[in-house]
Amino acid sequence: MSSKSIAWSEPRFSGLVGVARRDITPPPGIYARNWGAAAHDIADGVHKPLLCTVLTIRADASETPLVLVAIDATWFRGPEGALLIREQVCRELGVHSSALMISLSHTHSGPSLSPAEVHKPGGTLIKPYVERVGSMIVEAAREALDSECSAELRFASGRCGLAADRDLPDPLAPRLVCGFNPGAPADDVCLVGRVSRSSDGVTLATLVNYACHPTTLGAANRLISPDFIGAMREIVEAHSNGAPCLFLQGASGELAPRLQYTGHTSIADAHGRELGHAAVAALEGMLAPGKMLAMEGVVESGAPLAMWGLRDQQASAVVRAIELPVELPLKQSLRGEAQIVDEMSRCEDRAAKERLHRELLVARTVGAGGETSCRSVWIWRLGDILLVGHSDEAYSQLQRQLRAAFPDFGVVVMNVVNGWGGYICPAARYEQRVYQAQQSPYASGCLELFVDRVSWTITELLGADPMPEPVAASQGFAGR
Repeated sequence: MSSKSIAWSEPRFSGLVGVARRDITPPPGIYARNWGAAAHDIADGVHKPLLCTVLTIRADASETPLVLVAIDATWFRGPEGALLIREQVCRELGVHSSALMISLSHTHSGPSLSPAEVHKPGGTLIKPYVERVGSMIVEAAREALDSECSAELRFASGRCGLAADRDLPDPLAPRLVCGFNPGAPADDVCLVGRVSRSSDGVTLATLVNYACHPTTLGAANRLISPDFIGAMREIVEAHSNGAPCLFLQGASGELAPRLQYTGHTSIADAHGRELGHAAVAALEGMLAPGKMLAMEGVVESGAPLAMWGLRDQQASAVVRAIELPVELPLKQSLRGEAQIVDEMSRCEDRAAKERLHRELLVARTVGAGGETSCRSVWIWRLGDILLVGHSDEAYSQLQRQLRAAFPDFGVVVMNVVNGWGGYICPAARYEQRVYQAQQSPYASGCLELFVDRVSWTITELLGADPMPEPVAASQGFAGR
């Protein structure tokens, strides 16, 4: 056999990693209305607990850690809740804002995290709850740091058919409605990460990055719930000897389950099992910790047989973290707070008034009245893994284009990180009267601008560091 060899491995990072979890299920009576059509404001009970799981990451003990937080929460309506939590966590842990990503699962069955909603039924419980969530993140991060050890983080690419396109042409009107569109394809990539202790290969944590709105449960549901994320975690954690699983919501602006807006938690659980088993399949196909595949030569048989075998390989320990400001143009038609408040005072329809209330909070978040809004993007490089988080709700075009641009890296894209503002939609959607484009405070072309800015910054970031070892799969990581 030839001595010349090529090699392949999943994207990996090696360093110090710690993990810890807290239960953040809200108190009874808190304001928890997330649907304009909902007849209730306060949940009647709990389907499954809401959780906060923290991963701390650094190359060695001399560095300030990166803190990745996965929490079961809907959104930060208005800027106050996000600022309260982020400032508390950064202050008490002594980390820079670029080193913290709080990734919301975006369940639509969670409590409000907006202190601006204090006037709502159960609203007096919101600020104490937000402060409690901040404290739980700090506690869990400290526990994670106390238990950190040398570990490998490795990502594999799987597939799951749960998510479907939800921009459906209305058969009765010239518009798109928000629901299953069987005629359009959907991004089905499921990226699964595994944290393995270096000393013995034991799995310490798993990560599931998938783009799908947790909207199985709709206005008829009266329970606090993580939606499909709860059952997904149970499946993955049972397979991983109880190691905590972090769910990272992907770029899901136009993606949701085919069957949604129900009041049946059994459907949410079935969706979770579907995603959970897809994640387990990806974990089962992953190489062992510290290993790569190497071609050892060719054996001439009935066909020339490429002989591959496992070899030891140390993963990269490169860590970089930046917080990138991106100026997004605002719609010229974006209304100011005074105009929205005036209309709210005259509105008597419950659903319409809820829309106006959300429009008001978006206006406060993006600074209505200016030409642009400065939005942040958090970009972390961990070896040959890229974590890209931002506060808004981008269409899947964002993650698909970034993965295509950087095929030798595991590119994990996360919506609803560290805040919330609005949808980031393709330009074509602005001409089609789709809800996401109507809700968005940003002007047409914002997604295309956003992709270009983030891609350029990642290119600059990688240019300062050595590239990972070349891999044999020329079609890229996500296409595996």
